[in-house]
Amino acid sequence: MSDTPEADTEAEVVPHKWYEDVQALILGTLLLSFGVILYSEAMLITGGVAGTSLLVEFGTSLTFGPVFFVLNLPFFALSILRMGWGFTLRTFASVALVSAQTRLLPLWVDFSFLAPAFAAVAGAAMMGVGLVVLLRHRAGIGGVTILSQFLQDRGIIRAGLFQLIVDLIILVIALFMLPLKLVALSIVGAFVLNLTVAINHRPGRYRGMS
Repeated sequence: MSDTPEADTEAEVVPHKWYEDVQALILGTLLLSFGVILYSEAMLITGGVAGTSLLVEFGTSLTFGPVFFVLNLPFFALSILRMGWGFTLRTFASVALVSAQTRLLPLWVDFSFLAPAFAAVAGAAMMGVGLVVLLRHRAGIGGVTILSQFLQDRGIIRAGLFQLIVDLIILVIALFMLPLKLVALSIVGAFVLNLTVAINHRPGRYRGMS
């Protein structure tokens, strides 16, 4: 492999084939879904629309999958405006797959015992890796990330600050619904998830694109 700048520039962009995108959507959403199942079984929360959907599941008779899908619907219009049709369609497919898989996985996997601490770390790591897989194929799981970028583009509020506010609101609500120990483990999980994404999804480290 050449060390010249010209060679590095030529190697920067390696377009994904359509079947590579399909494989990534299936694998990424499967990891995300299994992480969500661990959180659901252990009654832990995460941020964004997924965390909101878990709180709805814990507080009502509704299940995560349908709630997650419906809550994401309003954000797809913003996604089209900001991210384009390609990203939006892949994200819609990701949301639909996560919604379906979180409904089906409990039919195939049963836990006789699940330590909440293990669920917090392992579930967060799975969700983080799944998200990295999706991001590298220009897909996401919709929701607050899209809205935060839209608001930042309009000069209303910084994206990171808006996401932090949303996650803090979810955390405060969780304090009234869940034991303090589970909320604390959820915070640990949030750290693991974000660390996983930060380490494995850095600009310049991956040259594929869709």
